[in-house]
Amino acid sequence: MAANSRLTIATHALAWLALARRRGQEVLTSEQVAASVNTNPVIIRRSLGDLRRAGLVEVRHGAGAGWSLAREPEGITLLEVYDAVDAQPPFGLHRTEPNLECPVGHGIRPALSGVYGRVEQAMRRELAETSIADVLRETLVN
Repeated sequence: MAANSRLTIATHALAWLALARRRGQEVLTSEQVAASVNTNPVIIRRSLGDLRRAGLVEVRHGAGAGWSLAREPEGITLLEVYDAVDAQPPFGLHRTEPNLECPVGHGIRPALSGVYGRVEQAMRRELAETSIADVLRETLVN
């Protein structure tokens, strides 16, 4: 199973927009962001569209068109980004109902649901405590 990279791509885009702002360039095109992420601009536009709907970035049309942060990077948390890109829960249960006649099949979903719920809450707390500015700061020291 492949990991979902939507949060990573969105965070990368926001960190790049934050660095550009710090360097005096308020607006970047989706092509410029895509070059940093090393992906297709269509993927970036889709991600930035999700972020725009969440109020995290703004888009400019016409002359000087491109994308910019809607808020300071210190005020954008990874939890907001996670929620904006509609990331799925970190773990999923069976796609089909397990055999309820089996003792494990009967109790596995309730047992795992509790564990998975606690893991997701811990993850959400950590994401809420980390800003785009924090990510950029860590990125630039590596």
